[in-house]
Amino acid sequence: MNAASHDHPAARALSIADVSHAFGERRALADVSLEVPAGSFTVLLGLNGAGKSTLFALITRLYDNVSGQIRVCGHDVRRAPSAALRQMGVVFQSRALDADLSLLQNLAYHAALHGFGFAAGRARAMALLDIVGLSDKARERVRALSGGQARRVEIARALLHDPRCLLLDEATVGLDIGAREGIIALVRDLVARRGLGVLWATHLIDEIAPSDRIVLLHKGRVLYSGGHDGLLSETGATTIRDAFTAMTGAADAKPGGAPA
Repeated sequence: MNAASHDHPAARALSIADVSHAFGERRALADVSLEVPAGSFTVLLGLNGAGKSTLFALITRLYDNVSGQIRVCGHDVRRAPSAALRQMGVVFQSRALDADLSLLQNLAYHAALHGFGFAAGRARAMALLDIVGLSDKARERVRALSGGQARRVEIARALLHDPRCLLLDEATVGLDIGAREGIIALVRDLVARRGLGVLWATHLIDEIAPSDRIVLLHKGRVLYSGGHDGLLSETGATTIRDAFTAMTGAADAKPGGAPA
């Protein structure tokens, strides 16, 4: 496995070391380690069932990690969960907006949960709706939005408390190609303009750009972590799709691998 070196903790939006997790007898993750540098777009690439959502649940404290260590902007999620969560914004695969409230009401409500006063919360909500290109729809109900527009609102909600680490789990599932491209472009712009460290979980190889860091997760194990060109070089492939096939096929051929 090829891994980049980032010696200063402040340079890491997310750092995971030797994390395993099991559901009864089934091991979902096995000694997973990865890093998301600040100001990077890091793709967590894996097929459905690879363990991506389990890993997200551990990072966000939906599950407790009993092995290894997870740090968000230097804060251990077990020892300092409040400090870690304050630096983390999350967009889960499942939709979580109130369809009967307006965009502004949805965001203002969550701003209040983060401690914003009424006026400050609405101002923050409007500023973020402008960033995601939906300020003109602030008073429309969520149920009137397209899938891509709803995802933009969820990204705005994840940014309300100004996190430094943004996690997105299969954020483009169910969207048409235009909406998918718009969401990816928006998140890449946030990385460039705000210096966020992004972990983008996907099974779609065409969402990867040459400048991205790639973490290849297969059956609960990290098979590769590093740059786009490094993955091609390591496998001798000419495309990421071929590299992914070469690495996962070789892993499946080895005895003693983690179960699906």
